[in-house]
Amino acid sequence: QVQLVESGGGLVQAGGSLRLSCAASGRTLRRYTMAWFRQAPGKVREFVAAIAWSSGRTDYADSVKGRFTISKDNSENTVYLELNSLKPEDTAVYYCAADLEGYGGLARTANEYDLWGQGTQVTVSS
Repeated sequence: QVQLVESGGGLVQAGGSLRLSCAASGRTLRRYTMAWFRQAPGKVREFVAAIAWSSGRTDYADSVKGRFTISKDNSENTVYLELNSLKPEDTAVYYCAADLEGYGGLARTANEYDLWGQGTQVTVSS
């Protein structure tokens, strides 16, 4: 079974950048939809971005469109999230997720995703 491990979080100032990584082991991701979600304390888990592994098609939440970029590395079986122009409102735990039944779809709801990483903290200071 695939395992997802996130890394790359940290503390940055507003306007700064980070790159998050989600490394998958055990299975290839070619059939999966991969996504990033985020959750701040006391708030619901929020969709950030998704990518269909097979096609490379992407989808973004309006709040991050134009600032964040989701991408993949086939050889490393890894999905990335580039976070640019960070705002304090972006502060959250960021989770990588896999929809095993995605088949090219780009689901935006957390309940559609079957596997989750343990999260990486992103903190943006004002």
